[in-house]
Amino acid sequence: MSKRIRSKYKINRRLGVNLWGRPKSPVNAREYGPGQHGRRRSKPTDYGTQLMAKQKLKGYYGNISEKQFRKYYAEAVRRKGDTSENLIGILESRLDAVVYRMKFVPTVFASRQFVNHGHVLVNGKRVNIPSYMVKEGDVVEIKSGSEVIPMVIEAMNSSEREIPDYMDVDVKKGKGSFVRVPKLEDVPYPVQMEPNLVIEFYSR
Repeated sequence: MSKRIRSKYKINRRLGVNLWGRPKSPVNAREYGPGQHGRRRSKPTDYGTQLMAKQKLKGYYGNISEKQFRKYYAEAVRRKGDTSENLIGILESRLDAVVYRMKFVPTVFASRQFVNHGHVLVNGKRVNIPSYMVKEGDVVEIKSGSEVIPMVIEAMNSSEREIPDYMDVDVKKGKGSFVRVPKLEDVPYPVQMEPNLVIEFYSR
């Protein structure tokens, strides 16, 4: 596990938002950023606003690498339709995001590790690549035996999050299907996401 993942709440402090809506977030107690200059507030430039929007979106999905994120942007541009909506659809189709949305694990970071360790099946076949793109109608399930992992039990019993309606999940069986690719308005982000600003950032 990388240092970045171990220090995930530092992302919250730096961005000044409770990115995942979790009660343990340090932003709940201190809204200012870390360090001796954290309390200073300055009006961001257009570039700064766009950069912040990008960092929020990248961070929310487990702090995706810049190289990977640029690939998603390029794919969103290539597809027909609204580019910002396409970007959200791509991010929500990642296997680690789908596993997180289905409430099989408590955090998106845990989801990435869970997939990496081979605990997830897609259409009956083991997939251990977090960035694997799930398609509409695909069935995602927890591998037999992995449903007893304490982290999984905690997530399934938690009332912290609701399963969105673009997933059809049988929590007791640890199995669900990816019904459709969501639009921005369908995604239950705890904070406001602005993918249009992300598109502006990359198209400068």
